[in-house]
Amino acid sequence: MQHFSDAGAGDLVLAMADRIIANKAYLSEIDGKIGDGDHGVNMAKGFGMAADRLRGGTPSLSEALDALGTVLMGEIGGSMGPLYGVMFTGFAEALKGDGTIDANTFSRMLHAGLGEVQAIGGAKVGDKTLLDALVPAIQAFDAAVASGASFAVALSALTKAADEGRDSTVDLVAKLGRASRLGERSRGVLDAGATSCALILSTLAEGATAKLAS
Repeated sequence: MQHFSDAGAGDLVLAMADRIIANKAYLSEIDGKIGDGDHGVNMAKGFGMAADRLRGGTPSLSEALDALGTVLMGEIGGSMGPLYGVMFTGFAEALKGDGTIDANTFSRMLHAGLGEVQAIGGAKVGDKTLLDALVPAIQAFDAAVASGASFAVALSALTKAADEGRDSTVDLVAKLGRASRLGERSRGVLDAGATSCALILSTLAEGATAKLAS
């Protein structure tokens, strides 16, 4: 199958919340090396709050993404809340009106979220931010689809590229945020935002792949 239904697919967001919460300490440890050390705590708080509001229902993926984005924008601290908030609300807006999600819809969703992040963040690839995972992941997904690969294969390419993008941040110097004050001393450490982004994308891809196979 090359598509899955938006209806009832909000469980993908619950899976993302579980993954972020499970990695709360790890994300904060990474962030603490060159940042405030609160990335994992803030992300787990926001994702947990959204998950609590979604559990027990059967929201669509677009509804669940919108709920998550709203919480992250309005109810958690740190610099990442607004960035991830607009990303997820961008995802949600792109899915509205589509009963089924195929590879083209999924790509449109990814690009909408990326556009929102770029509009408020001012970052680019190489600045040691979440974009170092997000942009290569989207490019890999689109390249796989363009080559004729199945939706599932494209999702696998997305995950691989997100992980590689995350790992590339070890060798980068931070250009934005608190870590940028460290200059060369920010090299040699993973970026917490790129790490959480890779976790989010891989979980989303895993869940979508499972729905394609069901």
